Amino acid sequence: MHKLSKKRKLVVFTGAGISAESGLATFRDKDGLWNKYDSSRLASIGGWKANPELVLDFYNYRRKRLLEVEPNHAHQVLAELEKAYDVTILTQNVDNLHERAGSGHVIHLHGELTKVTSSKNKLDPNCIKEYPLDKPIKMGDKAEDGSQLRPFVVWFGESVYAMEVAMDYVKAADIFVVIGTSLEVNPAATLVYRARPEIPCYVIDPTDLSDKVTERFVRIKEVATKGVEKLREELMR
Repeated sequence: MHKLSKKRKLVVFTGAGISAESGLATFRDKDGLWNKYDSSRLASIGGWKANPELVLDFYNYRRKRLLEVEPNHAHQVLAELEKAYDVTILTQNVDNLHERAGSGHVIHLHGELTKVTSSKNKLDPNCIKEYPLDKPIKMGDKAEDGSQLRPFVVWFGESVYAMEVAMDYVKAADIFVVIGTSLEVNPAATLVYRARPEIPCYVIDPTDLSDKVTERFVRIKEVATKGVEKLREELMR
């Protein structure tokens, strides 16, 4: 009997562009959130300390918004690729659209809107828990350690706790794909330099990222929903 061959490791690094087609705003585009709102007040540790109620209002809005959208074709195709590949999704997104589409292994680099944690120790496992998206986080709501509840997200000024794990997955990848990220946010953007030189790499984005990725990347200049179709054709040859 022949042993079943192990699935090749497909690692996909996604950003706001993949969720934009579901109706969630990006951050740095001309219509992005940071052109409408002050990120230093609403998405930084300094902003939280200065006015936690304002920050909670902003994240309660984003959490409620997540209830109004659905995974799109790009999310669904990535989930379907698990039939042929060992797929790991590394995402900068704090939404749960990859999971809702059926992806089984998703690592969130910047946290998750579906969870809350302690404002004293964000990574205390006893304080990290699922929290209903339709239930606002209010001032006075307490974590298990008695501190104010806060969203389980990474703000500007905080470390990206999952980076080492993410780097290990990229280094072990047989195929590496980047979808819908501006590659302007560090340290996550540095993942594009971690893939082994001999493996195929792809970048899907309608903008020109030639100054962000090397020539080894096959460039698919499409939005995510169209780009993943071209990717699937490539991978299924």
